[in-house]
Amino acid sequence: MRRTRSISPVRAWSAAFCGLALLLVLPSDAVSQPPSEAAERHARVTPQPFGATCRTEIEGSDAVAYCHNPYPETDRVRLHIECARWWDIDTDGPPVAVEPTMTVRLTGRCWKEIDAVWVSHAR
Repeated sequence: MRRTRSISPVRAWSAAFCGLALLLVLPSDAVSQPPSEAAERHARVTPQPFGATCRTEIEGSDAVAYCHNPYPETDRVRLHIECARWWDIDTDGPPVAVEPTMTVRLTGRCWKEIDAVWVSHAR
């Protein structure tokens, strides 16, 4: 009669751990395959240029921004004004669509001096 030996719990756990480690370390078939044609085409796509060119002017408590969009996609611009005085309310203008080949004028003001002016862009 042949007697079988049981595996101790420590050996069972170590065998399971080693098997799991091998599964995680070895590369899968999906990783080792060459990229498909669609993936190569997608990798070659260059992003289209986007964004209106804006220039800002500050004169006293008034701010003006002129934004021109030379690109074929519409840009939504907003004028942001940070006032110098702590009690003066900073403003964020409404979004304005700048269509291709168009120029828009954005205006805003503070009660007193202006600290900073900038324009944000969105698609």
